[in-house]
Amino acid sequence: MTISTVTFQNDALYAIDALDTQVAQTQNQLSTGLTLQNAADNPVAMSQVNELDNQLSASQQYVTNGNGATTNLQLEEQALTNATNVLQSAQSLATEANNGALNGSQRQDIATQLQQLLQQLVSVANSTDSNGNYLFAGTASATQPFAQSGSSVAYSGSDTVNQVEVAPNQFISQGDTGSSVFMSIPAGNGTFVTGAAAGNTGSASIDTGSVTDPGTWASNAGAYTISFVSPTQYEVTNSAGAVVVNPTSYTSGDAIAFEGVQVTVSGTPATGDEFTVAPAGTASAFSTLSSLVTTLNSTTLTSAQITTQVGTALQQLGNAVTNLDNVQASVGARIDAVSTAKTTATSDQTTIQSTVSQLSDTDYAAATTQLSTEEIALQAAEESYASISKLSLFNYLG
Repeated sequence: MTISTVTFQNDALYAIDALDTQVAQTQNQLSTGLTLQNAADNPVAMSQVNELDNQLSASQQYVTNGNGATTNLQLEEQALTNATNVLQSAQSLATEANNGALNGSQRQDIATQLQQLLQQLVSVANSTDSNGNYLFAGTASATQPFAQSGSSVAYSGSDTVNQVEVAPNQFISQGDTGSSVFMSIPAGNGTFVTGAAAGNTGSASIDTGSVTDPGTWASNAGAYTISFVSPTQYEVTNSAGAVVVNPTSYTSGDAIAFEGVQVTVSGTPATGDEFTVAPAGTASAFSTLSSLVTTLNSTTLTSAQITTQVGTALQQLGNAVTNLDNVQASVGARIDAVSTAKTTATSDQTTIQSTVSQLSDTDYAAATTQLSTEEIALQAAEESYASISKLSLFNYLG
């Protein structure tokens, strides 16, 4: 078979060019440390690397989300501690005020201190992060959640919170709404509330009571009135006026039981004095403090009415502290969950990076050997081409 000079030169140059390209590729792998420069190098491996890179990026985002959530939750945790301290101080003052020996001036001094605690609590509830976002405003973090007008405190934040993904399909609330932390707190003993009629003239007071039979109360929950038909006899009627407990002898400090609940009235009632028992709603920590201030500043309430209202306030302050404790426990659990997710993500990232390295990193020993082999082959091809290209038929004539 005859090979033309042009064909010979083209084939030789093509082979030399291919060898030169291989040398360049191997040199690039050694200089960059990567064997995969593009999909053409290894389509299957490149597809795997791209998928792993996506997983790595998502994992890193989970860690970033978790770090942000942890920062917010830790700030909230400190704010909840501060709020608890304020309410516990209020409990101490309320206990001090629940003393019949105090005069009006002494009660007003305590009321002044409670008013300052109310302002402190509002300030804590309006706590912000380093960017000025309100911790207890929910998704409306740019809006101040609580505003005080006189003795009233209103909430204008959101009732939803931001959720962040800290692991695949695992979302964490990075805060709590002010309404759930400070506003929606069970009143009374959590089941029912007691109260003394404003027109009572005797010295009797009523405690916060307790549930003795939840099933019976659940079936008959409603508003009830304990009426003293004489200083030594009472009866209980429901909201429809029907008698639930017929006139019964009264002894100070004895339990009055009906419809699955019991309360204790202490002191000497006057004929016509009334006390109420009704299903519990909710009250805010602010309104509890504000009502307590009003009670202690009053110059018209009887000692018995003050005792009843202070006792109710103490119960509700305890409910508020319990609510804060529950929220704080939830915050701690979320911080732990984020920490666990972060540990898992960090471990996953190490595994992903190792796999990517195995697929794409250069094996320097093998690449160096390969480069040496390719350079020898290229050199041989160039020398043989140079030698053969000099040959001519005229070298054999003459």
